[in-house]
Amino acid sequence: MNFSDILLIILSSAGLLHGILFAFYLIGFKKKKTLTNLLLGLILVFMAFRIGKSVMLNFGNNLEPIFIFIGLAFLLLIGPFFRWYILGMTVPGFKLPKYYFIEIIPFLLVFFASLLVTKEWYETSDFVILIFGSGLVFIYLHFALYILLGWIVIKKTKNRYQSVKITKSHKAIFDWLHLLAFGFIIIWITYVLNILDESVPYIIGPVVYSIIIYFLSYKAFQLKATDLNGNAFNVNDDYSLFDEISKLMNTKLYLEPDLSLIKLSKLLGKSVQQTSSAINQYSNKNFNDYINHYRIQEAKKKLLNVGDKYTISSIAFDTGFSSLSSFNSAFKKFEGVTPSSYRKKNS
Repeated sequence: MNFSDILLIILSSAGLLHGILFAFYLIGFKKKKTLTNLLLGLILVFMAFRIGKSVMLNFGNNLEPIFIFIGLAFLLLIGPFFRWYILGMTVPGFKLPKYYFIEIIPFLLVFFASLLVTKEWYETSDFVILIFGSGLVFIYLHFALYILLGWIVIKKTKNRYQSVKITKSHKAIFDWLHLLAFGFIIIWITYVLNILDESVPYIIGPVVYSIIIYFLSYKAFQLKATDLNGNAFNVNDDYSLFDEISKLMNTKLYLEPDLSLIKLSKLLGKSVQQTSSAINQYSNKNFNDYINHYRIQEAKKKLLNVGDKYTISSIAFDTGFSSLSSFNSAFKKFEGVTPSSYRKKNS
């Protein structure tokens, strides 16, 4: 075994191990036990069987045919679990109906048929190529169909919430599901190319999986996807509260220099935490940035009104800022230039 083979074994096995450890974390060690984390963990375990078969087939000698067929059979589980996971991430209070388990019948049929495969039959039967080829086509088309069904669920959910202000949690879920779907599409393409064109090395599949699983696990923690599920789409009072806040902003309440989160909360009759949460979720900004955004928009109008010749300092105080330095900092943060540069550029 040469150095490149050793390196490929390490790369593919490392990703495989990482996926299994991530699955164990989701299923057994994550404090918040949810159906979505269980489904995602099981998907990773099933994928480990599939990828493990590829590694053993590529580097092992005389791998028993039973393992080849069982490894392929697990792809018939990944598809349905992938669709269920997406439903769990997009449907509030999602629970698996019992009739959904009908979808795992193709896996059970192929799995138990695999137990009957003997090495002698595999090496001598005239029907092996026909059965194996037909099985591969069915399994990969089945997987592709479920990826498509999952993508349709994501698309429909996103369209349903187009008329509603998207929250941080909604955005995180959509971003995560898009990445997960793209990851599966890349894995699917890699294996299909390997079947259609033998110039693509078989070990590329496990290596690609390793890269994808490291990336996805990083994004899962970055987006906090393992802390989210379909309950993020529950209708709550935050949206109506944010609508009230927006109406107050339309009265130019933001021009008051002493406006604070506490004062705004008292005007609304809500707690500071409720007001802050509504602003964070629906504006994707904290309170200070949210108010300053309105102030900067007002300041831009005055900066462009050359006829009245507002001084920059007077604009700062007129738009609710307590100092010229805080105005300059906020303006540059939102517009990327200083107020004086903005005026010169647009005069």
